[in-house]
Amino acid sequence: MARAFAPGNISCVFKVIPHADPARMHSLGMGFTVKEGVEVTVSEHHETGVLFNGACINFPTVRAVVNRLTQNSGITGIKVDITSPLPLGCGFGLSGAAALATAYALNELLTLHKDSEKLAMTAHIAEVENRTGLGDVCSQYHGGCLVKLKEGYPLTADRLPITEQPIYYRYFGPIQTSEVLGNREQTTRINRAADVALRTLQTLTSAKPNADLFNACFAVSKQFSVESGLLSDARVIDTIAGIEAEGGVASMIMLGNGVFSTHSFDNAVETRLIHNPARPIS
Repeated sequence: MARAFAPGNISCVFKVIPHADPARMHSLGMGFTVKEGVEVTVSEHHETGVLFNGACINFPTVRAVVNRLTQNSGITGIKVDITSPLPLGCGFGLSGAAALATAYALNELLTLHKDSEKLAMTAHIAEVENRTGLGDVCSQYHGGCLVKLKEGYPLTADRLPITEQPIYYRYFGPIQTSEVLGNREQTTRINRAADVALRTLQTLTSAKPNADLFNACFAVSKQFSVESGLLSDARVIDTIAGIEAEGGVASMIMLGNGVFSTHSFDNAVETRLIHNPARPIS
């Protein structure tokens, strides 16, 4: 038996960078990791199965990681037990976190001696192939508040000088990432809005660091959510408007019908922006 942890990730802005090779398809944008995430326990089993908070679940992204890392090993199956206080499909990057933590745990269980970068790429490729995400694994591999402004290697990112701090969120329901990524018209609009957001982020991050940087990034994220057409749920729109009316900053969680803010608000759950990356648990 072996265990690993990977943090949840909140995406603020993203641009889809398509490529025929899953190892080169990725996203640009900005996001940050939070203290909650997934803890994965793996053990040998007579067949491969995945549980999420105790219930059997169809999780192709995690199965893809298991299949790749157990190839030619002679092992008949792996039991993957995932636990998390965060909801699936609501924009916390749990598919990426589960894939990455599974890769780290399997590396320990099977003594594969693979470095963390290779394991992260295995998780990233599984995400791309199953259309469950494009950039979460990169953030979870590094940890912290990250920005990705240049196309190229999927795990390349720059850390923003944002301190660990409380974040408040509320989620109302899921958005299927695969449906968004599979809709060409929607991804075109998303990428058009992302180009504007990325130019603004480039300007913000190249300037001298200041205390207002994080709030400025929130404003970029909010504008992106509007221009991309992703901000459409009335509950999310009304919640953001209420926070702004009280002088706060807020935006939509990508991709989920949820809100995040640096300000507390009604029915919000408190989490924390953290810098800790994914890691094995001894």
